[in-house]
Amino acid sequence: MTAKARDAGRPGASVDWNGHAHGSSDYRRLLAGLFFAGIATFAQLYSPQAVLAHLAEDLRVSAADSALVVSASTIGLAIGVIPWSVVADRIGRVRAMAIAVIAATVFGLLVPFAPTFSLLLTGRLVEGLMLGGVPAIAIAYLSEEIEPRHAARAAGTYVAGTSIGGLLGRLVAGPVTEFSTWRVGVFAVAVLCAISAVLFIVLVPASRGFVPRPARRPSPDTTRGHPTLAHLLRENLKSKRMLALYAQGFLLMGGFVALYNYLGFRLSGEPFGLPQSLVSLVFVAYLGGTWSSAQAGILAARFGRWGVLLSSLAMMIVGVVLTLSPLLVLMLIGVLLATAGFFAAHAVASGWTGVEATVGRAQASSLYNLSYYAGSSLFGWLGGVFFLTWGWAGTAGMVAGLALVAAVLTVLLLRPRRS
Repeated sequence: MTAKARDAGRPGASVDWNGHAHGSSDYRRLLAGLFFAGIATFAQLYSPQAVLAHLAEDLRVSAADSALVVSASTIGLAIGVIPWSVVADRIGRVRAMAIAVIAATVFGLLVPFAPTFSLLLTGRLVEGLMLGGVPAIAIAYLSEEIEPRHAARAAGTYVAGTSIGGLLGRLVAGPVTEFSTWRVGVFAVAVLCAISAVLFIVLVPASRGFVPRPARRPSPDTTRGHPTLAHLLRENLKSKRMLALYAQGFLLMGGFVALYNYLGFRLSGEPFGLPQSLVSLVFVAYLGGTWSSAQAGILAARFGRWGVLLSSLAMMIVGVVLTLSPLLVLMLIGVLLATAGFFAAHAVASGWTGVEATVGRAQASSLYNLSYYAGSSLFGWLGGVFFLTWGWAGTAGMVAGLALVAAVLTVLLLRPRRS
């Protein structure tokens, strides 16, 4: 197999490499490896979300301030994704992800025992910086290593793994906190992440479709024979379609994190009054996202991304509206629908970003993730302001409004191109 790049702007593809075939052993190992990388990343990223009420009481901070523990890590992740994409272009996708997930796990084991709230936020920020290496690189890695006709399905499977990670983090932290403290609950999740990080490193196959930057052919806007970071970022910010995809991540992730940040306060207060152990079980709704993200990838490959994305957004909006119900059953159905709709939309939009990019695929993926986690950081906190001012109706209204704006952008800017 030759080691020439397919083009200077697209890192990764060698001339004779077309990707792992669907169903092959390396295809299964790749998805299994990224599945565990998703657990190692997203379990520790969102585990404090399940115990925010306990954290707020213990550290004597407000609901909105307690949510900063989640926002700090997502801000760090948003800052880290572009630098990690540069690292991945230099040393390779798998090696960069391995370094990121190991460093993040080390911080994850230490940060829960920070003695002050300010030190806790600082530690979570650094932890997020390290975690940025996985989402910044995973979609680019998938796009280079999987046969193009199966890329959408593979992206959906990867997103399903991230949803499992988010679910496990919350399910473990909540019940452990009920019988000990929130610090022990978050630490228990970090131990789970350490095991998952080892499984990722053991399982994931080496890159075959990636060529380090120094091996690429010169182009008009290059430094020492390879495209500059500024050139790759600029090219991926020119297209209205790419900007619309980045907006999907910004708006939808912001709304989704806000939904779950304050869900515990909603369910433990009136009219429901549920204990922490039962509140944690609500995160089982993440399984709806696990199923929907995988299905969205399959449906997008069969019927096209545009229609599946719009349908997913509609499902999310309907689910959010149902959470306004004072009936617990309808409230829970709404959470399930909103979760399924979000993960399906994210699976489609994130996979679409890798396909839509014509140059700098890793940078395109990083820009999507930058938008994704910037939205999480901003609206995850802003949802608390709405909650303190107007209660759950304020938070739900904000989330539904963000999803509606995403749908409008999809209709206006992401229509399928005519052949």
